[in-house]
Amino acid sequence: MGIFDRMKTVISSNINDMINKAENPEKMLNQLVIDMNQQMIESKKSVAMAIADEKKLERELIEQKRLSEDWERKAVIAVKAGRDDLAKEALLRKQEAENYYLQLKPQWESQKASVEKLKETLRQLQNKIDEASRKKNMLVARAKRAEAQQKIQKTLASVSGNTSAFDTFDRMAKKVDELEARADAQAELADLSQTSSLDKEFAKLEASGGGADVLLEELKRKMIGDGSAEPAGQA
Repeated sequence: MGIFDRMKTVISSNINDMINKAENPEKMLNQLVIDMNQQMIESKKSVAMAIADEKKLERELIEQKRLSEDWERKAVIAVKAGRDDLAKEALLRKQEAENYYLQLKPQWESQKASVEKLKETLRQLQNKIDEASRKKNMLVARAKRAEAQQKIQKTLASVSGNTSAFDTFDRMAKKVDELEARADAQAELADLSQTSSLDKEFAKLEASGGGADVLLEELKRKMIGDGSAEPAGQA
């Protein structure tokens, strides 16, 4: 398993563990960013070791190249000095350096290619961590808004569900309306009864006003007025 696979596994494990525990989103996000940065530090150490190995191979390669050239230069000096025996020895040493150089070169090239891939992957991971850090505050704000909304909905549900007092109040209001309506009806009936009695009294007066007593009184007034009436017993 590569260093980045291990990093992914550790982070995924931490994420699943925190999600299963249903921790506070803000705390979870902060911890995730901390874990990501910690794993990035460990990954950078591993990449640094790979780079160091590549540089070591490169230095060895350069050294073998230098030795090969140096032994060739010495062989030339030996030939010029008439020392073919030394020239042969120098050429053998040159060949050994070249062979070792040819063996190291593909190893160095492979290590260098691997290091470049590691460095590119490391840059991508760093960009993702930076992006996660930027998004963290926004996600925390969204989580807080969602939590506040849940509290509001819970409060509304509590208020809406507790309707017994309000229902009782409404029933009492209707009861008062009914009492007022009954009182108004009784008052109206009382007025009608009083009006009916008064009308009867006036009807009696009007009826009595057309009787014999009234007619007699009118006749007496008329007789006194024209002098036709005389006291009883006079001739």
